[in-house]
Amino acid sequence: MVVDLPKAVRNPISLIGIAIATAGAIVFLVLLALELSGQIINPYAGLLVFVAVPAFFVLGLLLIPIGAVRQRRRVAAGLATDEWPVIDLRMPRTRSVILAVSLITFVNVLIVSLAAYGAVHHMESNEFCGQTCHTPMEPEFTAHQAFPHAEVKCVQCHVGPGAKGFVIAKANGTRQLWHVMTNNVVSPVPAPVHNMPEAEYTCKNCHWDEKDHGDKVRVIREYADDETGTETATTLQMHVGGGRAAFGAGKGIHWHMNIANKVEYIATDATRQTIPYVKFTDRNGNVKEYVVEGTKQEDLAKGERRTMDCMDCHNRPAHTFALSPERAVDDAIADGYLPRTLPFARKEAVAAVKDEYPSGDAARAGIDARLRKVYAAMSSDPALAKTISAVQEIYSTNVFPAMKVKWGTYPNNIGHNFFNGCFRCHDESHMAKDGTAIKQDCESCHAMP
Repeated sequence: MVVDLPKAVRNPISLIGIAIATAGAIVFLVLLALELSGQIINPYAGLLVFVAVPAFFVLGLLLIPIGAVRQRRRVAAGLATDEWPVIDLRMPRTRSVILAVSLITFVNVLIVSLAAYGAVHHMESNEFCGQTCHTPMEPEFTAHQAFPHAEVKCVQCHVGPGAKGFVIAKANGTRQLWHVMTNNVVSPVPAPVHNMPEAEYTCKNCHWDEKDHGDKVRVIREYADDETGTETATTLQMHVGGGRAAFGAGKGIHWHMNIANKVEYIATDATRQTIPYVKFTDRNGNVKEYVVEGTKQEDLAKGERRTMDCMDCHNRPAHTFALSPERAVDDAIADGYLPRTLPFARKEAVAAVKDEYPSGDAARAGIDARLRKVYAAMSSDPALAKTISAVQEIYSTNVFPAMKVKWGTYPNNIGHNFFNGCFRCHDESHMAKDGTAIKQDCESCHAMP
């Protein structure tokens, strides 16, 4: 058997194209089989399986005719062309060489496939998202590790389904990479993410929006600046509520997320804190619009229109920072990792984290020096070392000087003590044409049991 390639492709360019296309086809089939069998499950798989490898394959295909055209032009011009040997499979040496090349090719394809598989899994990891661009993502990565969503991968929330979600994620990634390369990262990183996938594709993969949570008791503990850090506990009975659409309009705070209720709004600022227009459509299709007096139509036309979902209240579910030094210290004391056995422990802890430091390392050193100076007479007390460590931890998980992130940098819409939150709409100023307003009734959300 003699394998005689057409003369037109007996040239280096075409043969390289054949090799690239063949390798690309094999790698694509291997990766496709892995994905179809469920071995690759993440939004970044498409980057490799359906974009990078096919592009590699197409490049090989294009090189074949390019080389052939070039070869024909050389022949037509009377230029010398390379004479490629005919592969004669009747010769034992030829068969041995082909077998060796085939085995080496198989090994190479296996290595490339395994490397590609590993690359996909690395790209879906939180470490890839949070540490590849360490400084810009340090606040988000640090906060993510400390809250219940720590086991949820970044790509599960930040990369939407389908081609649209993939393209948006890649465009964002390319832009962010360019900012890092040119040292032009915006600090702090703007929030919210305006092209975040809808809650239907993120939150609702785990959370059931029709679940009726009923009432839940929340205890908020605060501590005074006196010597013993006197505790004050505020107990709230939170009307979380919920309810299925089939059973009515729903109740409680989660009334907003009952699927029979459709709430739309227009925000006129980038952080969605100014909401002058709200539109409510009930289960029967009746519509009522609420507008703040003095709102101009041109402002509404420029604003961002959204259909309310989980993220409009739970806007920092995986990247939560303490809203104030006092709140951070009080939570640490309540959780038991910041002792209050030292005199004026709460007062000194708040003062230490409120200080300005040029960097995280400087903060750790400054907090250590400050507290050791204040409690110099108690240097042997085990509570001092624990206090220093706890205060350093409070600072390092909430303040990031390099990215200009500190207390209250990012609005948190749960509640209304530090930011308007609920009061963005429930302020008695949003009026309908019939004279009714969006109420600011405290008892709708919580009561003092």
